Amino acid sequence: MSVDYQYVVLRLVPRVEREEFVNVGVVLYSQEADFLRGAFALEDARALALDPELDLEAVRSALDQVCRVAAGEHSPTTPRLDRLGPRFGWLSAPRSTIVQPGPVHGGTTEDPAATLEHLVQVLVRRTA
Repeated sequence: MSVDYQYVVLRLVPRVEREEFVNVGVVLYSQEADFLRGAFALEDARALALDPELDLEAVRSALDQVCRVAAGEHSPTTPRLDRLGPRFGWLSAPRSTIVQPGPVHGGTTEDPAATLEHLVQVLVRRTA
């Protein structure tokens, strides 16, 4: 059975004023499947090409936090959002931080987890 989903691509924007970015992750949400998860793949060389002084550990920490919020984990620096829809809304809201969500896109799938991994492969790692 196919279900609808929405997703955002997570962008690494090391120097906001330059508006350059590289895709580093995806957050996928399906209300019908009760699914919200994030995944990322940070390629150090690509990130450092945009800013050689970039703190890669800080970027990994920010991406990990996005994935933890998607999974429903709470921290003092994130809002407590128990329902998936509002949580996806918070994760997909525009930010001026180093890790930013792109526009919301949608589709249908029979397996949200497999679709998430496929999107990371195609949009982040650039493999088919």
